[in-house]
Amino acid sequence: MLSASTLAARPEFTVAVVGCRSDHVRWSRPEIRDGHRLVLVRRGRFRRSADGVDTDLDRTMAYLGAPGEQERFAHPAGGDVCTSVDFEPSLLGRPPAAATVHVDARVDLAHRRLVAAAGAGDVDYALTEELLRLVAAAAGEPAVRSRPADRALAAAAREAIVEEAPEAGGLCALAALLEVSPYRLSRVFSRETGVSLTRYRNRVRVARAMDRLAAGEPGLADLAARLGFADQAHLTRVVREHVGHTPAALRRLLAPARAGHRRGTDGSPRP
Repeated sequence: MLSASTLAARPEFTVAVVGCRSDHVRWSRPEIRDGHRLVLVRRGRFRRSADGVDTDLDRTMAYLGAPGEQERFAHPAGGDVCTSVDFEPSLLGRPPAAATVHVDARVDLAHRRLVAAAGAGDVDYALTEELLRLVAAAAGEPAVRSRPADRALAAAAREAIVEEAPEAGGLCALAALLEVSPYRLSRVFSRETGVSLTRYRNRVRVARAMDRLAAGEPGLADLAARLGFADQAHLTRVVREHVGHTPAALRRLLAPARAGHRRGTDGSPRP
């Protein structure tokens, strides 16, 4: 019996947890799936046969599936739980080949970071970047040389984020605006600026949050929505990460001093 729970979904990808409680030792009926996918085992193990090649899969072995493959499955050891990532090849700018993937420490860490990002609420940047890192690590990353065009691309991305272009609301939409793959945009931006797109965008949003808090913004939930955060808790986490204070504490620190008083560096009034 199969069960699936979607962690995140966008037109370019879907991240799901898939569980199988089957204990059949024989191969399932052949099936042909569309689309590219990366499947990593969280718990248990199973067998997969793709185009006549049999593979044992566990936490140390994953697989990249490609469109048109005929595959069958067997579960001689009982059930298993996997992370399944369906993705468009445009994310990488190239279609990865079907392959069995050794899950080394680098891929394992990328998998864990993706799962953690799925619970943090920032699907369009943080989770997307973690997904790109994971798929690229599994598929193998081609050598990339810095070029003048890379600096121009990073500058265009910064401008779109700072100017609040509608497409800057998501990494994939921003990449489409700049006419590059999301993978290329993410990699070039990190290399040229020294920070990830997610961190840069959050830094810009934190500055806007401080502007509005200093101006007396009363509602944190409304502020979070206007700045594109998933919710107030997401806003609070990001602001605390960047400046070491919660939005509520910043509102007190940045409030204009009352007549006859001035504030210390901790925000407390001084005579």
